[in-house]
Amino acid sequence: MTMPSDLRAAERFRGVIARSMGLHFDETKFAFLSEQLKGRLEVTRQSSEAYLEQLEIDAPKEELRALAQTLTVAETYFFRNSNQFQVLRELALPERLQRQISSAKRLRILSAGCASGEEAYSIAIAARETLGEFAQNVSIRAVDLNPAVLDRAIRARYNSWALRETPPEVRDKWFRPDGQGLVVLDPLIRSAVNFEEGNLMDGAAQLWRSGAYDIIFCRNVLMYFAPDGMRAVVERLARALAPGGYLFLGHAETLRGISQDFHLRHSHDTFYYRLKEASERADSHSHQSLVALGMHSANPNGRAQEGANAAAMDAALAAFVQGKDTWADVIHKASERIRALAPGPLRPTEATLRSTGNLALALDLLQSERYVEALTMVQALPADSKRDPDVRLLHAVLLTHSLELGQAEKLCQELLADDELNAGAHYLLALCRERAGDGRGATEHDQYAVYLDPAFAMPRLHLGLLARRNHDPELARRELAQALVLLQREDASRLLLFGGGFNRDTLLALCRAELQSCGGQP
Repeated sequence: MTMPSDLRAAERFRGVIARSMGLHFDETKFAFLSEQLKGRLEVTRQSSEAYLEQLEIDAPKEELRALAQTLTVAETYFFRNSNQFQVLRELALPERLQRQISSAKRLRILSAGCASGEEAYSIAIAARETLGEFAQNVSIRAVDLNPAVLDRAIRARYNSWALRETPPEVRDKWFRPDGQGLVVLDPLIRSAVNFEEGNLMDGAAQLWRSGAYDIIFCRNVLMYFAPDGMRAVVERLARALAPGGYLFLGHAETLRGISQDFHLRHSHDTFYYRLKEASERADSHSHQSLVALGMHSANPNGRAQEGANAAAMDAALAAFVQGKDTWADVIHKASERIRALAPGPLRPTEATLRSTGNLALALDLLQSERYVEALTMVQALPADSKRDPDVRLLHAVLLTHSLELGQAEKLCQELLADDELNAGAHYLLALCRERAGDGRGATEHDQYAVYLDPAFAMPRLHLGLLARRNHDPELARRELAQALVLLQREDASRLLLFGGGFNRDTLLALCRAELQSCGGQP
C-alpha cells in the first residue's frame, strides 16, 4: 500500500529533524509534524519537495533556529531536582574547585540545553552560596538551539511558577520584583552565566573541546533525542568532560545501553555520573542481552505454578512478609518444589557442552524450569565461555535459585566491574544483600536497577515487599503500584530470567494482594 504524499513528506521531515537537531518524534506525532511543515512552507514559500531537499543537503542555520522555536520543549524551573543541587554544592563544586585551584585553572560548567536559563542560574546561585569569593573562579556556559528561550534567559525575568521549588531565603536574596508581576534576578548572578546558541548535534562545534568542562548539566534533553543522536551527544559530552568530571542527567534519563564511559554514582537520594579515567574508558565495552542470544519467550504456564500449590505459595510469602525468609529463600523454595516434580536429570555429553549451542541449551533448560541442570551445564562450560557477561548473568541467576548467594554476589560484582549499568546484576545483588541482612544495601541496589531501567518490574516488586515487611505502607503502596503496572507489560524473557520461577499471573496476584494489604487499590 502506497503511503499518502503528506505522510511521506512528514516522514522525510522527521528524518531531517532527527539528523540536524537530534529530536525524535514517533508516528503518533505525524499530524503535528505535518502542521509544522505546512507552516514553514507558507513562510518560506517553497514546495514541499524543494524545502525538504534543501534541509537534507545543507540545513540553513536560520531555518533550524525557526524550527527550534516550535519543536523544542522549554518547560523548566529553578532548582529542578533539588537533590542534584545538593550533590553540586556538597560534592562536585568543592572537589572540582580544589582540583582546579591546585592547577591554577578555572572551574568550568556547561548547561547543555539550557532553555530559558533557570538551570544555569540555579548553578550560579549554588556556586555563589557554596564557594563565596571563590565563585569568581567558576565559569558557566549555557547553550541552547532555540533563540527565543535564550532571549528570555538573558532578560532574566521570571514568574512565580518558575520559582516554585526555590527556597524562600534564596528567593529573597537573589530576586526582586520588577513592578510588573515578575521577578528579576540579581545582576551578580546574571553576570556569572554566558548564554549562546549552540546545536548539540553539531559535532564540529567548539563547544566540544576536549576536557573543556568539570561539570555538565544535560537534563531532560536526551529524552527527546533519537537513539543515534543520543549516542552521538553522549560521546561529545564524554569528550568535553574532564576525567572525573560530573555529568547530571534528568531523573528519567540513563546512560544504560548508551555509553560505558561513566561511573554511575548515587548519593543525596539521586543519581549522577562521573567520567572514567582514560585508561578505564579504553577497557569499557557493551554487551548483548540474553534476549539477543535466544531467550525469546517464556513458558506462560510453567511448573512453578503447577508444582507450587496455593497453600505452599501462601506459606512462603507469609514467611517473607513476617521476616522469617528473604525473597531469595522464596525463590529457592519454589525451585525446590519444581525440582521434585521434574523428570529425571539430563546428562549432556562433553561434546554437547563444548558445542556452539551450549548456552542455548542452558537457556532451554531454564525455560523448562530445570534450574539445577541449567546450573550444572553453565558451570561445565569452558572457561572462555563462562567469562562472557551474558553467561555470568545467567550463572548468577541460577546460583540465586540455589541459594549459593556468595558465588552469585561475586559474579554480579565482576559484571558491574565491567558494566556498572547492568540493571539485572544490581537486582540480583539486592537479593544477595537482603539474605546477608543488609537491608540498606538491598534497597540501594534495587534503586540502582530501577533508575537504570525504569521498565524493570522485579526490583520495584522487591522494593515494595521490603517496605511492606518494614512497616512502611506509603512506600510499599507506591512501589507495588508501579510494579503492578510494569509486570503487565514486562518482557516474557526477562520474567523468565528474573521472576524466580513464578509466571506473570502469579507475580501479578502477589502484587495485587500485597498492595491491598497495605491499603492500596489493586
